[in-house]
Amino acid sequence: MTPLPRFPWDRLRPYADTARAHPDGPVDLSMGTPVDSVPEVVRAALTGAADSPGYPLTIGTPRLRAAMSTWLTDVCGASSSIGALPTIGSKELVANLPSQLGLGAGDLIAIPSIAYPTYEIGALLAGADVVRTNDPTAIDDDRLRLIWLNHPNNPTGATLPASRLAAIVDWARERDVLVVADECYVELPWTARQTSILDTSVSGENAEGVLAVHSLSKRSNLAGYRAAFVAGDAAIIAGLMELRRHAGFLLPAPVQAAMTAALLDTAHADEQRERYRRRRDVLLTAVTKAGFRVDHSEAGLYLWITRDEDCWETVAWFAARGIVVAPGEFYGPDGARHVRVALTASDADIAAAADRVA
Repeated sequence: MTPLPRFPWDRLRPYADTARAHPDGPVDLSMGTPVDSVPEVVRAALTGAADSPGYPLTIGTPRLRAAMSTWLTDVCGASSSIGALPTIGSKELVANLPSQLGLGAGDLIAIPSIAYPTYEIGALLAGADVVRTNDPTAIDDDRLRLIWLNHPNNPTGATLPASRLAAIVDWARERDVLVVADECYVELPWTARQTSILDTSVSGENAEGVLAVHSLSKRSNLAGYRAAFVAGDAAIIAGLMELRRHAGFLLPAPVQAAMTAALLDTAHADEQRERYRRRRDVLLTAVTKAGFRVDHSEAGLYLWITRDEDCWETVAWFAARGIVVAPGEFYGPDGARHVRVALTASDADIAAAADRVA
């Protein structure tokens, strides 16, 4: 079995225990776990498809494929000629993609300097090497096979200009390196909007050598449904579909129906975005008044904050006030003086956290 690092959130337990001892109870802002209700249109679709005795299609039902295509065109500016494939949440795709692409020992995978931990886990599971960088075009190593991008970034909320995305894609194509962008937060812009890597102005009509990962966990509160998809280069998507069909990576039919309804309905996504905007405003005001600096945080579900001290000191400061936040160290050495504060608590908990911080 491949040795893996300790699961990051296990290290937070002592601080969570401290927060739980607060007389008014804990407020957990450490994880981006949705707390708002699943939209009624989605629940109706799920229950309507409950009588699904047969095996689901790996590639998705015709209705789901059409919904993914429409969403990718409308939201991402993608061409209708690209491929798309439903996945059992985005995390399993991130963790398994290097192995499913056939990468392994002797290959190099680039991930952001501050990054969602599962990018590195996927490389470890495949036996590949990892390099952290904010500029993959500066890598001078012919072992490079895969570049992970993540904008809006988790945890920093940083965005990347379309011109820079296009430059990375062009550079990678010249070297036959695959570029995969995790765009799970693309529909949550605050002070900046992120162009998708699938926009035809970035990757062209066929998205050759480019994939993007999308999730409905945050947009539609479907973390419990494990509803996500990967899209881009049609030939690569076809290869992944064949492999995943053999291996049994099948998204349950009722979830496919729910995912279809979620992608086709924009009203609930607009409402959820505004909930997060209000919560962000409350927390942003509170942490700023408390003397923290907010870096990036232009989009997505988190505030990336610091007061120029070791992140665990900041974690302890919040825990003493009954609040759990995530240490930046979880996301790489460059995050060691920041913490990540999630916007995914209820309005009441967000208000309580703001009062305690202030």
